[in-house]
Amino acid sequence: MSKSIGLLAIASLLLFAQPGSISSQRIREDVKYLASDALEGRGVGQRGGVLATEYIAKQLAQAGAQPAGDDGTYFQKVPLVGVATQPDAQLSAAVWGKSVDFKFLDDFVGVNMTQRPEARFEGDAVFVGHGITAPEWKWDDFKGVDVTGKILVLFTNEPNSTDPNFFDGQALTYYGRWTYKYEEGLRRGAKGVIIIHTTPTAAYGWNVVRASWGRETPYVKLGPGEKALSFAGWVSREAGEKLLGLAGKTVDELLAAAEKPDFKPIDLGIQIRGRIPSKVRDLDTRNVAAIVPGSDPKLKDEVVIYSAHWDHFGMGEPIDGDPIYHGAVDNATGCGILIELARAWAALPHKPKRSALFLSVTAEEGGLKGSAYYGSHPLYPASKTAIDLNYDAVFPWGKAKEIVIAGAERTTALAQAEAIAKRLHLAVKPDRHPEQGHYFRSDHFSMAQAGIPAFTIGVGSEFAGKPAGWGEKAAQEYTAKHYHQPSDKFQEDWDLTSLAQAAEFGFILGTEIADQERLPDWRPGDQFHR
Repeated sequence: MSKSIGLLAIASLLLFAQPGSISSQRIREDVKYLASDALEGRGVGQRGGVLATEYIAKQLAQAGAQPAGDDGTYFQKVPLVGVATQPDAQLSAAVWGKSVDFKFLDDFVGVNMTQRPEARFEGDAVFVGHGITAPEWKWDDFKGVDVTGKILVLFTNEPNSTDPNFFDGQALTYYGRWTYKYEEGLRRGAKGVIIIHTTPTAAYGWNVVRASWGRETPYVKLGPGEKALSFAGWVSREAGEKLLGLAGKTVDELLAAAEKPDFKPIDLGIQIRGRIPSKVRDLDTRNVAAIVPGSDPKLKDEVVIYSAHWDHFGMGEPIDGDPIYHGAVDNATGCGILIELARAWAALPHKPKRSALFLSVTAEEGGLKGSAYYGSHPLYPASKTAIDLNYDAVFPWGKAKEIVIAGAERTTALAQAEAIAKRLHLAVKPDRHPEQGHYFRSDHFSMAQAGIPAFTIGVGSEFAGKPAGWGEKAAQEYTAKHYHQPSDKFQEDWDLTSLAQAAEFGFILGTEIADQERLPDWRPGDQFHR
């Protein structure tokens, strides 16, 4: 560590020894408001989303951060199209005079990706396992079979592995993500892709799929002549059993077949037909961007990014009489931290050499659309961006004993991050559930795809004053009962000390990086290495 970095680290620690430098109470106020009924779930293209971005911009301005968006504003416009599948959507399967009709929301969900008012499709169903072609692991679920014009039926996730040299062992790779399945289906000319849901393969229940897909979904507007799937969707396990039953197959039978390297596509002999009427509209949405300039005349053109998505699901299908999907943990917590980081950075009497960009992005819940737009339309070039430190769904359950920085091991910033955690008396814990592919599920992934070293900062499952394992059980309960549900509400008894700890960690890491001689990079050989 250079002398200047060491001095800044000491100064940072002294700063945080002073009461009120990072305030869990201020974070609490921001989280409470952003998750309140008044913001109507912060829906993209909805009134609540506008209110949320106005509030975040106002708080960043009051903190002392300067506008960094379009035309001297705090906003970067993100042109998206909203596609909402209508309740009378139809999906059916037939073979030899037998047919099964599926009910929207109960049996299937999905989107007409052509961005037209209606998509009608019909095609032969082909089961393609996990739908993966991964030459680096000598895995090919297609085996040269032409699926042009077909309806692909598959499972999400990827072949089970404990070998780090085969699909990264227990950690889910991007091949296992549902987004990859649709992208690969489109590349191969399929008309549609249907994922059979199981809780183990998806890592969440049908209620989450239904809530996430049974509403308007944002997409980047298609260009002239650009192709898209007529249907990208899911069927429940029960509906999947009925579908496969027409071919004399079962879910468990085909899931087992998909695990074998010699698997070959199976023509199910089933015709799948659909009519997907859609409400299509241009979405008025935006990222919020503010900057605290650095002190060095040359290096201030380089930035450390702090990011957190502001959106949730807005107003939707009522559950237990509540139509507001509040998104308190996911991700009012991250936004509260982001705002407080801006306050702390702007309050520094002597700023680091590089600048800090505070970026609150739209449409994360719709597939990382806001961060992806930023990645392709950056306010500061990727080559001049040191790192992205992202915050997404930090559990507010008291004083954390652990920090989670899954993905930091991909970068040269790992040792520095570990040293800071040690100074803050925080154990560095790996991703609790690498099999769920969290690295590909939040906005840092868009930055990584643009070449920017990036990871999300969170807290682990051990909390002071709580018995061992308490946090893991609480996380499981949150996922089962509240994740992407209206019940993800702010609770008055929450202790937001953990959020202040996550902010403090990110602040010290970011200020150190902003003052060091060289920008962080990906480790050699990493897939994102620039």
